[in-house]
Amino acid sequence: MTDLLVKLFIKNYNNVENARVRSAYGILASIVGVICNLILFAIKLTVGMIINSISVMADAFNNLSDAASSIISFIGVKLAEKPADKEHPFGHGRFEYIAALAVSFLILQVGFTLFKNSFSKVLRPEAVQFNPVLIGILGISILVKVWLMLFNRKLGNRINSSVMKATAADSLGDIMVTSSTVISAVVAGITGLKIDGYIGVVVSIFVMLAGFSIAKDTLEPLLGQAVDRKLYQALTDLVESYEGIVGSHDLIIHSYGPAHRMATIHAEVPNDINFEEAHETIDRIERDVLEKMGIFLVIHMDPIEVNDTMVLEKKDMILKIIKDLEPKAEIHDFRLVNGELQINLIFDLVIPHSYTATQEQKLLGKIVEEVRKQDSKYQCVITLENSYIAEK
Repeated sequence: MTDLLVKLFIKNYNNVENARVRSAYGILASIVGVICNLILFAIKLTVGMIINSISVMADAFNNLSDAASSIISFIGVKLAEKPADKEHPFGHGRFEYIAALAVSFLILQVGFTLFKNSFSKVLRPEAVQFNPVLIGILGISILVKVWLMLFNRKLGNRINSSVMKATAADSLGDIMVTSSTVISAVVAGITGLKIDGYIGVVVSIFVMLAGFSIAKDTLEPLLGQAVDRKLYQALTDLVESYEGIVGSHDLIIHSYGPAHRMATIHAEVPNDINFEEAHETIDRIERDVLEKMGIFLVIHMDPIEVNDTMVLEKKDMILKIIKDLEPKAEIHDFRLVNGELQINLIFDLVIPHSYTATQEQKLLGKIVEEVRKQDSKYQCVITLENSYIAEK
């Protein structure tokens, strides 16, 4: 059903990096969500009025509020589609994150309200009336919500949409809440036990945890998160595949929405290369990365020594010493300045984020000590850095 809807209503549905295609996915998911929730609202409200059931009518209005999540998603997707302008030169893609954050707050509100009501029932237990019509209506609601959850999750994973994943989590919360009502009613009908409050408390905690998780995942790209290792590997492999590029480091990616990303990277080139040719290669890489990965890349060239055996030997020596002391550390921008009284070994040292200031100084001291054991003339000039790549 999901694939059929996608093929019917989204042109070029495989081109998920395209902003218009992403927007079409978001609009489809929002419209489907609004329609499903409005249908559930109408059915539950009608049946609730016929059988004079307050609980069914309350659940009907819960579905009406769920439609608001889909409307928020729709607004977020449409605003994210807006092109860049003079006030926002990087586009409006982060509106999608803001919409997902709003949905996460709705999920948290549902969880908190359920917790409050459930805890009240724990203190003052109430019997849940077993009504076959009620159970049937809630069962249909669960099935619809299960499909809606899977629908949003599938589309959200396909285009890496935070707001769709948040909407899927919202549907999952509704499934858990409604299922707890059904279980409580069935147990009460069979055994007479009043477990409604206890089940509600447990479910509310799971709902609030889901809302918190969505909020956390949404805030990370807004705050500036580390580069995903798979994306890092794919981009660096592409950059280093070009002739004349011997290495790379310091990849930084800024997200202005799932389809709007900018990046900078230092590309290492031989120091004896023709710089006009190198510049032409850099331009070509930037164009190709934009075309193939949808990332606007800016490359800084770092000339490095590739022929001087003395420099290469000293670099290998430094790298071995550092790896023995800290296997996760890396070096780049290595240079050697040979003087009469001392030899300066200059490089940048990348260490894990977990290092404290004391551990940093201890590591630097050990490196200097081990290097001077090789030759007392060696002087290390080290610049400490942390990686921008997500650590394992």
